Amino acid sequence: MFDIKENLKKLPDCPGVYLHKDKLGEVIYVGKAISLKNRVRQYFQSSRNHDAKVRAMVSHIAEFEYITVSSEMEALILECNLIKKYMPKYNVLLRDDKTYPYIKVTMNEEFPRLLKTRRVLNDGSKYFGPYSDAGAVNRIIELLSGIYALKHCSAKSFPEGFRPCLNYHIGRCAGICTGNADRELYLEHIEKILAFLSGKGNEIEDNLRAKMQEASEKLDFETAAKYRDYILAVKALSEKQRVTMPGAKDMDVILPVRTAKKSYAALFSVRGGKLSGRETFALSADESDSSEELMSAFLKQYYAEGMLIPKEIVLGSMPLEAELIENYLSQLRGSKVNLIVPVKGEKKALLDLARKNVIEMTKTIDEREKNRQERAFSLGREVHNLLEQVCTSAAAGTAGKPEPAADAVGQEPGEYKGRQYRIEAYDISNTNGVDSVGAMVVFVGPVPQKKDYRRFRIRTIEGPNDYGSLQEVIYRRFRRMQDGDPAFSKMPDALFIDGGANQVSVVLRTLYAMKLTVPVIGMAKDDHHRTRALVYLKNQFEVYKDPDASYDYCELPLAQLPLLFKYTGTIQEEVHRFAIEYHKGLRGKHMQGSALDEIPGVGPARRNALLARFGSIEAIRGATEEELMMTEGITKKVAENIINFFRQ
Repeated sequence: MFDIKENLKKLPDCPGVYLHKDKLGEVIYVGKAISLKNRVRQYFQSSRNHDAKVRAMVSHIAEFEYITVSSEMEALILECNLIKKYMPKYNVLLRDDKTYPYIKVTMNEEFPRLLKTRRVLNDGSKYFGPYSDAGAVNRIIELLSGIYALKHCSAKSFPEGFRPCLNYHIGRCAGICTGNADRELYLEHIEKILAFLSGKGNEIEDNLRAKMQEASEKLDFETAAKYRDYILAVKALSEKQRVTMPGAKDMDVILPVRTAKKSYAALFSVRGGKLSGRETFALSADESDSSEELMSAFLKQYYAEGMLIPKEIVLGSMPLEAELIENYLSQLRGSKVNLIVPVKGEKKALLDLARKNVIEMTKTIDEREKNRQERAFSLGREVHNLLEQVCTSAAAGTAGKPEPAADAVGQEPGEYKGRQYRIEAYDISNTNGVDSVGAMVVFVGPVPQKKDYRRFRIRTIEGPNDYGSLQEVIYRRFRRMQDGDPAFSKMPDALFIDGGANQVSVVLRTLYAMKLTVPVIGMAKDDHHRTRALVYLKNQFEVYKDPDASYDYCELPLAQLPLLFKYTGTIQEEVHRFAIEYHKGLRGKHMQGSALDEIPGVGPARRNALLARFGSIEAIRGATEEELMMTEGITKKVAENIINFFRQ
């Protein structure tokens, strides 16, 4: 078991993010700390100073992990990324993920501007950030725009006789609208701004310090305070972020970890330019195996399992047969994959951060791996007992049929030998019968197998008919298995269905028609939509041989089975999330299409061009007439129609 007291002693006195986990290994809280050593210890001291929520959380903590970073700002941003990923039970969850601002330099314009934004788009602009201090971002944009007289308005062209705005008259704009601005000089200023935002010079800060000193000597403390605020803003923005890289997309950072007992691979995932998590994988290796050999074996085996292969994989050193592995991974991905060992820049900084964490991991990784194995064994034993109970009740009074429980669960009845069972769970999602979809998620032991998740768009059922939709999904899934489709080739040990006895009976009727015998278990909820009990039918493999036969179902309350309760709840939430996510995606596409299609002059081609340029309905709604006219096919008249439509 994970010894919390012993592991508290090993915590480093540095900034970082900590993850509290429950008995099932689920992340229940993510927090940040200037000092991990001091902050995490506070949870396990006297509870008198804790509120009820913290006391409840601490009572469920079975272990904790941490990721070290270099500054409080990095910890804050990484905390945000991990909260979005894990959605922990005891965190306050943000509804909107546009949390931290960026500074945007509109390089796709003739005279670039500086803007604050919370959305990073692939529009040719340069983005810097994210920054945790929105006020500092505002002050820096104000400062730089004032120093270099940058353009403020979004207009791209100016008719003859256009009157300049106030910014021009007070010297805060170069007067692009007058036609007299020197574009070459303007772009030189932009280059200086880009260098400053990239952290390549302190000319601006030195200038501000000199002006602050000058104002102080003149006893003009109001002006001095203004320059002081600018300096603080410069410092807030000067910290390099290694947990978020706006220009990057997806990449994995992989390093070997060696302890006195075992070898591991540590994988740090960067998704959408954000460090979003860390996983460790135990390796069967000898002490004589080099790090290059470990990485070579891990890369080939891990990605061959169908895991998402990013365009770039960052390593501490090149593995054996690096060129061959690159070609192999490129074939699996369907496009070029690069193995890189960075020597400078953001990727090198991210690699250094990973190396620092690997050093810290060696203190606790063996103990955490042992705890994970014990947890998986305990859960496997409970699932084994459940399936044995289901299969035994199914076989009762049926003259030896169906197959005995030993065959159904793959082991001798009553004996558990550590097998991790494959569970498939199903759910249906729709809005009043519109855009009905089915979802299938897969767990092997406590671990979700996301590469095996499948989605189904309902084809044969109209209207809000969950039972019919469920029958279609089950039929299509197992029909494809019977037809030899490799994507559906694995036979589950049991099916978990979101619902009660009626849903279970529908699935069993479908399986019987296909001459299949798989244990089927319903996940029943209470009035608060929490998993309450597991439901299964007695004699479930025999009941439909006689259409007029009645049946009884058993209900297994989960209140006294905490491990199985947590496991079932996790599965139910995951399949529900996966179904809702797919349904919302379909519904969103239809809503976007129908909204734009109502605008006079906007057909499919113009609608697609608008969505491709702006990315969302909200962005189109907020665009100016000039910005709309920059979209291919959008005339002045159509742009006016769009603006009038959203105005109404």
